[in-house]
Amino acid sequence: MSGSIILTDRAAARIRQILSGKPGKTALRVAVNGGGCSGFQYDFQLVDSAAVDDLIIEHGGARALIDPVSQGFLNGAEIDFVDDLMGQSFKIRNPNATSSCGCGTSFSV
Repeated sequence: MSGSIILTDRAAARIRQILSGKPGKTALRVAVNGGGCSGFQYDFQLVDSAAVDDLIIEHGGARALIDPVSQGFLNGAEIDFVDDLMGQSFKIRNPNATSSCGCGTSFSV
């Protein structure tokens, strides 16, 4: 991989907060799936364990897991958490995306 995937302080804080209310869940899984209005979409799920081949990103006491296929799409990306007028959500700043939809949840490469 030429670039690492970064978890921001805000994202780590939000993951810790969410997991504190979900007994048995230990991490946020971030995946890229086919679909969405731009070709690919981000998927976020709370999980109880990592798969053997997951990339584990630990920052500020929080863990994010990324499967091998999604790693290629997220290489060099930053996973952040935003709280603005549009609402609260995890936001991925992805240098591999050539375009994205207006809501920022789907993209193309």
